[in-house]
Amino acid sequence: MRGRMGMARRGDVSPALALALLAVSLAGARAQDAALEDPDHYVQEVWSREPYERTEPELQPFSPQLPEGTEEKEPEPRPRDPVTPKRVTKPKKVPKREKSAAAAPPSGCPPLGLETLKITDFQLHASTTKRYGLGAHRGRLNIQAGINENDFYDGAWCAGRNDLHQWIEVDARRLTRFTGVITQGRNSLWLSDWVTSYKVMVSNDSHTWVTVKNGSGDMIFEGNTEKEIPVLNELPVPMVARYIRINPQSWFDNGNICMRLEILGCPLPDPNNYYHRRNEMTTTDDLDFKHHNYKEMRQLMKIVNEMCPNITRIYNIGKSHQGLKLYAVEISDNPGEHEVGEPEFHYIAGAHGNEVLGRELLLLLLQFLCQEYLARNMRIVWLVEETRIHILPSLNPDGYEKAYEGGSELGGWSLGRWTHDGIDINNNFPDLNTLLWEAEDRQNVPRKVPNHYIAIPEWFLSENATVAMETRAVIAWMEKIPFVLGGNLQGGELVVAYPYDMVRSQWKTQEHSPTPDDHVFRWLAYSYASTHRLMTDARRRVCHTEDFQKEEGTVNGASWHTVAGSLNDFSYLHTNCFELSIYVGCDKYPHESQLPEEWENNRESLIVFMEQVHRGIKGLVRDVHGKGIPKAIISVEGVNHDIRTASDGDYWRLLNPGEYVVTAKAEGFTTSTKNCMVGYDMGATRCDFTLSKTNLARIREIMEKFGKQPVSLSTRRLKLRARKRRQRG
Repeated sequence: MRGRMGMARRGDVSPALALALLAVSLAGARAQDAALEDPDHYVQEVWSREPYERTEPELQPFSPQLPEGTEEKEPEPRPRDPVTPKRVTKPKKVPKREKSAAAAPPSGCPPLGLETLKITDFQLHASTTKRYGLGAHRGRLNIQAGINENDFYDGAWCAGRNDLHQWIEVDARRLTRFTGVITQGRNSLWLSDWVTSYKVMVSNDSHTWVTVKNGSGDMIFEGNTEKEIPVLNELPVPMVARYIRINPQSWFDNGNICMRLEILGCPLPDPNNYYHRRNEMTTTDDLDFKHHNYKEMRQLMKIVNEMCPNITRIYNIGKSHQGLKLYAVEISDNPGEHEVGEPEFHYIAGAHGNEVLGRELLLLLLQFLCQEYLARNMRIVWLVEETRIHILPSLNPDGYEKAYEGGSELGGWSLGRWTHDGIDINNNFPDLNTLLWEAEDRQNVPRKVPNHYIAIPEWFLSENATVAMETRAVIAWMEKIPFVLGGNLQGGELVVAYPYDMVRSQWKTQEHSPTPDDHVFRWLAYSYASTHRLMTDARRRVCHTEDFQKEEGTVNGASWHTVAGSLNDFSYLHTNCFELSIYVGCDKYPHESQLPEEWENNRESLIVFMEQVHRGIKGLVRDVHGKGIPKAIISVEGVNHDIRTASDGDYWRLLNPGEYVVTAKAEGFTTSTKNCMVGYDMGATRCDFTLSKTNLARIREIMEKFGKQPVSLSTRRLKLRARKRRQRG
């Protein structure tokens, strides 16, 4: 049995996948200009098997350990010999599909974990602090301030005084080979604060310090020139110590000493270090834990498809602005076919191209489902055979390629977030909330607006509308496939957000705005959050400014921040699909070394959430001859939101346990009502309906069959009157 998940061991199957991945990664890479063009996006893609490279960074030799008793030198009053740092600027064009690996910083050592919160607040210290909200615990790379920049959650460490004796210190809690420092300025809407140069010191005991040298003098590292772009400085020689200290030497003329930072370093082996052993995270899954660019992602999909050809299908839903195909993988026992009575589920990631963790988690999930199915893990076998699963790992591949060029630590908070034409996909869907709410406020006068399947406005469909190609592709995909449940993976936080994402009251930016299915959405959100290793942990530190523990790691989207035209709201109001946003980690683009731990954090949650598609009721709506009735409306008493049957007459309605009065109706048919009970056990309750045609529908059918039309009574009266007039005349 698998440890935490209770899963069966996979025997000889997972090593087979590991060997296949290894063989592919070691083979020589040849570029393939583009995937084969297919006039039908949704048909299985046919690819040639193409290997991809994985480069490993070369390790630098260790520096000698610090000499005991060495005294710290007084800070220099003037910076000298600044070292030119490596910084992110506007990415240069890279030859098509030939980008080199940029996920790891050049030094080869990974980040210690200030951004990922692996370094705790107790490991950060500073000389002075302007106030609590600007303490050392806020000096983390990419940390974001709240809009109000209040005393608890501000956007950097800021020293209490502006002089050369200020410092911020990191305690690695074990001997570490320090190789580099990454810095940013203060995240603030109103102020401009950053450090322009600094010294680096190391120590074994936090009392005796050695300053990094440049020849005979102390080395002055060049810092930031603005507050958001990360700047990397590598140490000339790796330094082995437990503590590292950053000592600002100059700062922006009109600002203050404020910094956010990350430290690069390789912890040295120490089997006696209890703290390290207690906090070490390992995984037993044989998966490809690395960052995959566009070409590598396609090849990984191909490997999974070859390993599990009977349950996987690769297709694309359209293209990005730059012409990259938006690839999806279907996992089902009958790929390519909608089976009557089987619900459809999807995961989407990468709407923001720089939120890379969700993309890699879905690629890991693909491998995992294939492995466990082949190993006959009955939990996974049941899920695959009873569900049609669709996984779209990269909705914004253009944005991802920009973020990939910057790398996991140097891309900042927003590089690659938007599409190539500058659109935020997550907020690019039609605003159907306003149409519904305005109609409800007018009591559906002059015309009634349905509470579901609200039509897309005509202006949105025009070619001149500011709508991304990727958005249009997703809309067409969701209209084609009758999805029941979906999750879009995002990054930068640890929370599950459920609709509505838009506030109903005008002029408010935050307001709890529940849907008619609020209790169902709360359960769906909690099913993911409660099985995640960290989301509901009351002891964990908040990522940036929001503490979501009061709602157990979940939040109503509008009560967090209002968004018009979100994917979640559009999905709920235009289709049958209940969509939630799952924020899977504080670090949008974690270092490759963090992927095994992030997989362990999210693995069980990803599976549990998929299983929720089997909650509620399901069934068929048929006529008296047993033929399915498409677009029949399923209503639940007390819930002002209906759904519709698919083309075969089958439906799925997510509901919490309880007894419900359910009604099925369709144009031209009589209405049917039943009591349907939803239990606590996994598996939806079957609730079928048989509808007979109305008398008027039968008459119309008979008349049409014999080529006649029903007689209009008003027309008949006019004809009789005209005949009487002629007779009188």
